Amino acid sequence: MLRFFAVVGPGLVVMLADTEVGSIITAAQSGVQWGYRLLLLQMILIPILYVVQELTVRLGLVTGKGHGELIRDTFGKGWAWLSAAGLAVATIGALLSEFSGVAGVGELYGVPRWLSLALAIGFLLGVAFTGSYRRVERVAIALGLFEFVFFGVAVLAHPDPHEIIAQAFRPAFGNSAYVYLVAANIGAVIMPWMVFYQQSAVADKKLTLADLKLARWDTALGAVITQFVMAAVLVATAATIGRHNPNATLNSVGDLSAALIPYLGVSVGQLVFGVGVLGAAMVAAIVASLALAWGLGEVAGYRRSLEDHPLEAKWFYGVYAGCVLIGGILVATVPNLVLLNIAVEVMNALLLPLVLGFLVALGIFALPPALRLRGWYKWLTIFLCTVTAGLGVYGGITGAGLF
Repeated sequence: MLRFFAVVGPGLVVMLADTEVGSIITAAQSGVQWGYRLLLLQMILIPILYVVQELTVRLGLVTGKGHGELIRDTFGKGWAWLSAAGLAVATIGALLSEFSGVAGVGELYGVPRWLSLALAIGFLLGVAFTGSYRRVERVAIALGLFEFVFFGVAVLAHPDPHEIIAQAFRPAFGNSAYVYLVAANIGAVIMPWMVFYQQSAVADKKLTLADLKLARWDTALGAVITQFVMAAVLVATAATIGRHNPNATLNSVGDLSAALIPYLGVSVGQLVFGVGVLGAAMVAAIVASLALAWGLGEVAGYRRSLEDHPLEAKWFYGVYAGCVLIGGILVATVPNLVLLNIAVEVMNALLLPLVLGFLVALGIFALPPALRLRGWYKWLTIFLCTVTAGLGVYGGITGAGLF
């Protein structure tokens, strides 16, 4: 048990970050517009999420290299830079969602947008510049645990079990709006920066092959938690807003909180919900920014460890700080960016062929024979990744009216 607590971290942190502001709004929209018809999808995505992230663990433990570095060494610099470009797009999109969530929570209590964003930026910079991976990891886990309040919100919404069962097995794939939300939910579960973060975190934490079993449990636990949090948000909104006001527009945290208050009261709809969103936003901002700083460093070759002093790894800390500052400034100056939350998740879905393609290729070619993807598990992984990426792309294109 002591060894497990020493190993646990990369998987749990990345999964808690997975349920970020855009994901929460996507789950809420799913519940409001379609009741419980997208609930089963949240459960189906648990094993898919595990298969994808477990492969990053294996690659990091065996090679001791981050995702970008491994792509560069295996397939060349050109492919590595292409992968890093996709990571950069996904990271900036994620930070817009996270900071819009922070600003939204602040506005619920009358805090000016600029002040809440300034405090968030200062906190995020302070956490990373401590020069300790384990300290950053502990702070991220503590922040992510605030997401557990969504379980309480779901219980207090008093969902009807019979209604859940009746709707959960009735998908509506003939409706383009439903398919668009399917794509958004897939994009909200598997994001490019998650793949980069967990593999780099495993390497930076200096875990070894002896830790593989416990690292897998870390990943599995996180996968279950994050999808149950998504399910809790969906259930809470389906049982309240979806039942009484299914045409409600929920483009921001403020919209969502205001819509919940008539059914759950101010203390739950505003305070409890706001705490969960704030925790989700901050842990995701840490993870996404670190993923880009690690990923670019692995491709470009600069020093890239949280164990290095900021003066020793200027580019690494500079990229991290740049991400945080750019995201905060954009949200502060262009308030309507909150409308991009679901679009960001769909964009993640459209990037899945690139992300999962590289990941599966590395699992086949970059690992020693005993640990590489092979046999039935290789074909299962290829099948799951192909179906997931295909559904994400199809849903995104169809929902946008391009097909």
